[in-house]
Amino acid sequence: MHLKIDILGAIILIAAFTFLPGRLWAQQTINPNMLCQGNYFTEAEGKAALTQFAATYYDQKSWEKRAERIRRGIIEGANLKVLPANTPLKPIVHSKRTYDGYTVENVAFESLPGYFVTGNLYRPTQPQKSYAAILAPHGHGNNPRFQEYVQKRCATLARMGAVVLAYDMAGMGESDQNTHKFPQAVTLLSRNSQRAVDFLLTLPGVDPKRIGVTGESGGCTQTFLLTALDKRIAVSVPVVMVSAHFFGGCACESGMPIHKSADHQTSNVEIAALAAPRPMLLISDGKDWTKNTPDVEYPYIRNIYAFYKKENLVQNVHLPNEGHDYGINKRKAAYQFLAKHLGLSLKPVTNAAGEIDESFVKVEPEATLRVFNTQHPRPSYAVMGDEAVTQMLASYTSKGK
Repeated sequence: MHLKIDILGAIILIAAFTFLPGRLWAQQTINPNMLCQGNYFTEAEGKAALTQFAATYYDQKSWEKRAERIRRGIIEGANLKVLPANTPLKPIVHSKRTYDGYTVENVAFESLPGYFVTGNLYRPTQPQKSYAAILAPHGHGNNPRFQEYVQKRCATLARMGAVVLAYDMAGMGESDQNTHKFPQAVTLLSRNSQRAVDFLLTLPGVDPKRIGVTGESGGCTQTFLLTALDKRIAVSVPVVMVSAHFFGGCACESGMPIHKSADHQTSNVEIAALAAPRPMLLISDGKDWTKNTPDVEYPYIRNIYAFYKKENLVQNVHLPNEGHDYGINKRKAAYQFLAKHLGLSLKPVTNAAGEIDESFVKVEPEATLRVFNTQHPRPSYAVMGDEAVTQMLASYTSKGK
């Protein structure tokens, strides 16, 4: 009798979890004890943790063994392994505008069936045999993709000879199919960035060996996560986010267990180090959690590059009197590094005084930059709302088990 009751109870329990609403399902699958959020360490603890991490390897081979565990931790923690590899992008590209040395178009593509990545594509007007391509994820703020600093960065890089894609964070700007505090935001952001590389590689003339990425703050998290996961990224410039003690305070950065599991612990410093030996420029400042970069984070990463005898390929530009942004001095440093390692030219953006000059950039209004409007409506089959997006992701997870 008791056996029958236990079996019946198990069936009811399984059924209950099978038909849980999507949001509750997501909460059940994320173990809060494995999350490393915000100021997870003190500054002293973060530095001490790096010392402990470094004790687990001593040369290139042993580092690569640890690197593979860190990479697997991201893939497993963000539920990326179960997602389909090559669903159709179905790109939407329209409303081309031509300016002084570059063009702008409004674009969207599907990172998963029914889930749209929205953005703007900047291209040089000067014909070339092949083009470097750069992804430009943004940080948090009020519709950041439309802001002047993003437009200036992308237009300047385009005039330097690159094809540049600025794209919305999931849950920000036009990406409103779910909220930004979505529990599985890391899954979506990582997927969107990898499919953004796929999209760029469909464009005529884009050189698959010259793909770069640079973003600030939350966009920096996307930068080093994408670089860690995707070997197609040749050059990266993570800006104002790589820290030994701060793990990001938003669901899009640390809302899933990508830093910790039952058998490993890491930090964003080591995730950024997965770029080795590819060229990487760390940009830091004196007024946020990257204030210690010259003395803590940068030497740690440089030591890993030394295993490959490529110390010259990792650099740090530290701006002690500046704060948490992607301001002009940070952009100038990025332009120079990307030009050197992606074969771009600084000449088209250098004035008579020998200084980088962004004054040629036409800053467009939000309405002009938007992909979806009355003339170009979002397809009716778009998956809308946190519940629907969660259920969509859950369907892939259930198929992958």
